[in-house]
Amino acid sequence: MKTVSLALRNLLRKPGRTAALAALTALLAFSVFGGSIVVRSLRHGLDSLESRLGADIIVVPSSAQSKVSFQNMLLQGTTGAFYMDAANLDRVREVDGVALASPQLFLASLKADCCSVKIQVIGFDPETDFFIRPWMEESVSRELGELDVVVGCKVEAEVGEIIRIYDERCKVIGRLAATGTGLDTAVYCNMDTMKTLLQAAEAKGVSHKVSSGDSDEQVSAIYVKVREGCDIGEVNSKIQGHTRKASAVRTKSMLTDVSDSLAGISSTVTLLIAAVWVLALVILLIAFVMIANERKREFAVLRLIGMSRGMLSGMILKESALCSLAGGLIGILLAALAVFPFTTLIETSLGLPYLRPETGVIVTTGLLALAAAVGIGSLAASWAAFRLSRVDPGTVLREGN
Repeated sequence: MKTVSLALRNLLRKPGRTAALAALTALLAFSVFGGSIVVRSLRHGLDSLESRLGADIIVVPSSAQSKVSFQNMLLQGTTGAFYMDAANLDRVREVDGVALASPQLFLASLKADCCSVKIQVIGFDPETDFFIRPWMEESVSRELGELDVVVGCKVEAEVGEIIRIYDERCKVIGRLAATGTGLDTAVYCNMDTMKTLLQAAEAKGVSHKVSSGDSDEQVSAIYVKVREGCDIGEVNSKIQGHTRKASAVRTKSMLTDVSDSLAGISSTVTLLIAAVWVLALVILLIAFVMIANERKREFAVLRLIGMSRGMLSGMILKESALCSLAGGLIGILLAALAVFPFTTLIETSLGLPYLRPETGVIVTTGLLALAAAVGIGSLAASWAAFRLSRVDPGTVLREGN
């Protein structure tokens, strides 16, 4: 009889024991696959953010710090609206070392009769922008016109659809690629469209501190690119002293904070995976030794009817591999169900850029997690197989009499 068939029959003959062993390997596969996907998604999100971020410095009104942190401007988009004198844009451009400076205007819509969805609207100047435009060119083939908008990948609006923002009918002309940040939930338009939307909001009684309804006098943020060869810290200090009622911060410091947070989470996840690995190995070793002692007479009979030591060891290892394979597949499936449907919740809870890796990376991670589950099960079973293969069958059977 083939040892594989015999191993499978032995597993089915003791479903409770088999289920317990499979559960241990499922826990291992769950932790390895789930933890690895979370860490990889965080790393992918940070890499995406770094590649999208062309600004060295961001300037916002000093009062904005009480409404939204600088870090949240990158990770969660901007929540709300704040404004400063547009003259600060000229002041920033006058600073020695500034290569590019581009303004943005923010508008938070309301989920009410006036608006299709609750969103953050970001207006930018296509002629000077270097932050949004390169990202937009990947998916939008034409220039933004009056009341044309481009939406982030998480906004529930398709290309060609009309969405209402303060009762203004805006046409969606493109959807942007995912970044794993709050930028994926924003709507983007040019400054002319933003002016119309701000005025529409004012007409609805939603004040945005726009003097006389003229949005040309206001900006919400200024994104700055420093000239090559200039010290970003020095330029940042000059901007801070040259602007009025405004605060400037280096984007690198934001990314450093994000990277440090990511490193902390990665270390924690790695320690948890290692702890689960050691715990699973110890428990499986104990379980297989106990099972081996319980099945001594069974194995002695198999030796007497002609099964060699090698065949007996092979059967034990095959039982372990089959059981671990089933448990590993179940663990990976459960981890996928726990991680993939809740991407937004994980991103919000961690407050870090979170972008699911490519399918190839996910498949590779799953295979590695499965190999780990089968490997640790086989490792635990190998010790029991080694001991049992060297037991004298006659002695075992006489002990039972």
